[in-house]
Amino acid sequence: MIFGITFTEIVGYLASIILMISFMMKNVKKLRIINSIGAALFVTYGIMLTYSWPIIITNQFILFANIYYLTKNNSTI
Repeated sequence: MIFGITFTEIVGYLASIILMISFMMKNVKKLRIINSIGAALFVTYGIMLTYSWPIIITNQFILFANIYYLTKNNSTI
């Protein structure tokens, strides 16, 4: 625990910050990459909360959608 914040909460805050940063990107590819990191952290956070399924399912979908569009033909990005 750091400053009264648990490690689980730190992961959640970090995921939130990275997600917010991703939406400030002008380049869609960079947005998707950074957003994927945030989504992966949110999946981890959901697992750390003893399986908070709404957080896990939503962010897994976002992560897979980002991976799909990042690996899809780059000319459409």
